[in-house]
Amino acid sequence: MDTPSTGGRSEDESSETAILLIDDNPAIARALDIALRIVGYRLDTANGPEEAWSRLARRRYAAILLDMNFSTGAADGEEGLACLGRIMAGDPSACVVVITAHSGIRIAVAAMQAGARDFVMKPWRNSDLVAKLEAAMARSPAVALAPAPPPTDEPPAVLIGESAAMCGLRALIHRVGPTRASIAVTGPTGSGRALVAQAIYETSPNANEPIMRVDLHCKDRWEWLTGAAGTAILRHADQLDRLAQATLLDHLPPMLRCITIADATDPLIPALRRRLATIEVAVPPLSAREDDPVLLARHFARVAADRFGKPWARLTQAAEAVVRTTVWSDEVRGLASAMERAIILADDGVIDAALLGPSSSAAAPTTIGEANFDLTDAERTMIEAALREHRHNITHAAAALGLSRGALYRRMARYGL
Repeated sequence: MDTPSTGGRSEDESSETAILLIDDNPAIARALDIALRIVGYRLDTANGPEEAWSRLARRRYAAILLDMNFSTGAADGEEGLACLGRIMAGDPSACVVVITAHSGIRIAVAAMQAGARDFVMKPWRNSDLVAKLEAAMARSPAVALAPAPPPTDEPPAVLIGESAAMCGLRALIHRVGPTRASIAVTGPTGSGRALVAQAIYETSPNANEPIMRVDLHCKDRWEWLTGAAGTAILRHADQLDRLAQATLLDHLPPMLRCITIADATDPLIPALRRRLATIEVAVPPLSAREDDPVLLARHFARVAADRFGKPWARLTQAAEAVVRTTVWSDEVRGLASAMERAIILADDGVIDAALLGPSSSAAAPTTIGEANFDLTDAERTMIEAALREHRHNITHAAAALGLSRGALYRRMARYGL
């Protein structure tokens, strides 16, 4: 598996018809929750795009109500249009109804052109909003960017991250996904290769057809490929010996599009590489994703809280520093496991650095000189973050870091803090 536990998705999502509200105004969220519950819908709320991606990675919503501004003083709708564009790019069948101020006709028109099914103006009558929402859910998408997948409770493949590496990865997926080219998805184990393969499939011409998944270690499943068409996700082709690779090549019908998950394409014999890797999509390691590890940690904390029936816990600044500077064993999947454990052990709705201890990570393979520099740099960052978080209260900062007061004082002296 290349995805974290439950794919970063809750196992306990209700089957009740759910609407997602993306709005940072708690008063609007409360009012809409009451209005929609009265007519039989469940409302989930995200206070901005970051939480929205986390919600959308866990379930597919019947409709999304999207406010067009999130930052204080913003009124041009650019934030909402950017969020809408990303929603529609990831799931062209999404039913989005945008919320604008009374003077926002220009924004509403732009949103409709970008794929929103309707808009509502503030202030609104609840009965009118519900009617518009239900009419929008009954209509086909306004902009058909790709074939709509069949109705399913499975959420779309949402790739969480705002780093240049992840933005580039999403852009590449949306360029190559609609083609019929066979694609090799490569990268470190645990980095999310299976999720990327699913995202490619969801933007493909065959997205409304069933997909075949074949573990090539199981030779008896190779017969599934005989005469197959559409799309197949293949695993472990690069781990086959040369003779087995040649045999596999004979089993692949010409009309079958292959999305292959592999560590690398170099081990493939040239003929099989041409067949499976017309384009290579490399999934970046977590270390190349800038501040994305913190976004993922918050997402996994929400998922774990839902899964284990625990309250969601925020990460302290020191814990975020640990997340940023740790080389996580098993990549994204390792970070997800660490957050599951932290949620279970957290008290008072807080995840401190001590809950993300060395057992959840592995040191990067480096030379001795590099290792000393990296460790020193990471340790100083964590200590500074803990001191800021606890307003230089040594007792509290030491507890957050899992150190004694004396040990913290010695480290502070070492780093001149």
